[in-house]
Amino acid sequence: METADYKLLLTCPSGLLPSQLSVVFDRSYDRIPHPNAELEDSIGQIWEDRVQGNSSLFNGKKYRYGGYSLRDGGEAKGVSHPCLHLGSTDYRTFVGTNLNPLWENFLALSEDDVIKCQHTASPLGNGAIVVTADNEIVVLRRSDNVGEFPGHFVFPGGHPEPDEVVLATSQNGQDFVSIEELHKKISEEIFDSIAREVVEEIGVPATSLSTPVFIGLSRRILNVRPAAFFYMKCNLPSKEVHQLYSSALDGYESIQLHTVSPVVLEHMKSKMPGCHQGGFALYKLMIQASTNA
Repeated sequence: METADYKLLLTCPSGLLPSQLSVVFDRSYDRIPHPNAELEDSIGQIWEDRVQGNSSLFNGKKYRYGGYSLRDGGEAKGVSHPCLHLGSTDYRTFVGTNLNPLWENFLALSEDDVIKCQHTASPLGNGAIVVTADNEIVVLRRSDNVGEFPGHFVFPGGHPEPDEVVLATSQNGQDFVSIEELHKKISEEIFDSIAREVVEEIGVPATSLSTPVFIGLSRRILNVRPAAFFYMKCNLPSKEVHQLYSSALDGYESIQLHTVSPVVLEHMKSKMPGCHQGGFALYKLMIQASTNA
């Protein structure tokens, strides 16, 4: 499904638990440098310009989205589960490719989405459709000071963090893990990271949230940014969520929390980044599937 603002890369309307989504991490899914040397050189220049304007910018590692495949569901015969293909990238390359004013020049001429975006950083973002006990959806209004989409409405979210996987393995006394164990840790981080983001951004306790359920992947048309979306239930009413938001750990990126019905959100979605509009579309597909079941 594709609109003027987003493309749904993968839809999972039945929702997937952590055991149903796998990951393959391989350098073959890293970004391929663009053959135009001048365009490649602009990545470093844009980063230097951004750092001069904001010395607090940090070039953190990110997972690069490199497509997905469907794998046999194992004991569940006739059922296939998605496997995400992830490579390595960083924030500097994201700023210099996806957020480059010439971002369209990085795109390859192909109908295949992975090939089309092979020269962009395309870090995998995430977002959560969090529904309160009184069936309202949590939406944040971004600060006017953020670099991407200031003042827009978004779902809570961020990125899965490679450093968290490194930390988890080192804390277990594992300087080296097998490929299978590494992939398992990354898959866990895909789910753990969205739970962390929700707690940090809206201030609710982790114990109030259900296990995240993966509902699909969305990519915005503008600068081809991909994001994984999840559904989560919060057992607190909207009023209490609003009260907790004032003490949220991450108070820089957003300035206001809204709890709205799907009908109201339908009128707000034009003020959301395309990938988050896609996230809302994935949620509606989930609701439709549960109604038809």
